[in-house]
Amino acid sequence: MSADATTAKAEAGHGISFGEAFRVWLRVALLSFGGPAGQIAVMHRILVEEKNWISESRFLHALNYCMLLPGPEAQQLATYIGWLLHRTAGGIMAGGLFILPGVIAIMGLSYIYAAYGHVGFVEALFFGLKAAVLAIVIQAVVRVGKRALRNQIMIALAAIAFIAIFFFNVPFPVIIIGAGVIGYVGAKLGRREFAAVPHGGGKGSAAIDSMLGDESPDHVRPSVPRALRVSAVWLLLWLVPVAALLIAFGQANVFSQIALFFSKMALVTFGGAYAVLAYVAQQAVEHYHWVAPREMLDGLGMAETTPGPLIMVLQFVGFMAAFRDPGTLSPMLAGTLGGLLATWVTFTPCFLWIFLGAPFIETLRGNRGLAGALTAITAAVVGVILNLSIWFALHTVFRETVAVRSFGLSFDMPVFSSVDVAALVLAVAAATAVFRFNLGMLTVLGGSCVAGVLLRLVGVI
Repeated sequence: MSADATTAKAEAGHGISFGEAFRVWLRVALLSFGGPAGQIAVMHRILVEEKNWISESRFLHALNYCMLLPGPEAQQLATYIGWLLHRTAGGIMAGGLFILPGVIAIMGLSYIYAAYGHVGFVEALFFGLKAAVLAIVIQAVVRVGKRALRNQIMIALAAIAFIAIFFFNVPFPVIIIGAGVIGYVGAKLGRREFAAVPHGGGKGSAAIDSMLGDESPDHVRPSVPRALRVSAVWLLLWLVPVAALLIAFGQANVFSQIALFFSKMALVTFGGAYAVLAYVAQQAVEHYHWVAPREMLDGLGMAETTPGPLIMVLQFVGFMAAFRDPGTLSPMLAGTLGGLLATWVTFTPCFLWIFLGAPFIETLRGNRGLAGALTAITAAVVGVILNLSIWFALHTVFRETVAVRSFGLSFDMPVFSSVDVAALVLAVAAATAVFRFNLGMLTVLGGSCVAGVLLRLVGVI
């Protein structure tokens, strides 16, 4: 069936034109600030409450699946709902538009950072950003924790996850798999502690009637031949560029390393951008030495101030990696290609997971075991985000840390005499603005940037 015929048939079922969907998804993309929690809230408000395009129950079911996947759940949720409405073309449009503003903005900021990041007021600007980012990450811990840690078992799972990843450097996938198994078994045994966690700001049990209806449309029903075709197409789009780089340049080339590293990351990183950064910091900072810890914070500050997934910080990492090892290319051209390559191998698998798995997941709506697994995973992710917030705090507030590697322990301990008083004061001020006065994210980020510049003007930093 041709693309036009497919779209026409999809529109006939619910009356939403492809052009109208394009305008709405563009609006969602431009409003997608504030990390996954804010992005999911924007989609819920527009798609469920305002447009009444999808029911509450189907929205939450799609979100539960996307939370289980590696990669950014908000972008994958947009892809999932776009696919429900307008098949593959709709999924590509929704997911692609969701990241496009971020791709453009992060690339522009990367140019500025590479050229002027260590000069005067630009450096002061990012000094202020890091303090605000720390407050925002702590806020994410509190928000997710309030929703997920509803009983003693969930609190225990979060605590175990934090201890495992912070003190013993247990790989994140091991933590996620373990939590998922515990949640699945607990739900199957009928333990109420593992009941599904509600998401979003919807209307509770009063589900909004979806224009799709409760019955699955034809294109949503699983088909093995179609699954094989989808796998072949998206695996080729994902892996052919990686293989071509390896064949042409070998594994030692920075572009080959970017392609391999971020492809591997696309397979093993769960829990959204905050959890991903713990893994990226371990590898990109400590193993590859592409960026310094403070530069990782700068990159997250860029992602926080621009629309789109926070995982767009990985484009900044790819940019800086290639910028510093350009080979025969100019540094800026190499950085541009490195950033786009990181984005390509990070997000192409996201479309694969949705187009391959979503038809089968649609048949599992209401499955108790799956809901229990997702509930336990959400609790474990709270511990991982807490780990990230402490990692951020160490590298924001202290100039030096000491690696502790003995008796199975593997963590960084701050050198307390190296405390950066200006960073500490600014971080406390940002946290006060967030928690005490409930100021918006952009207000806090902007105020912190201005404070950083003022501190530079008076010679404090």
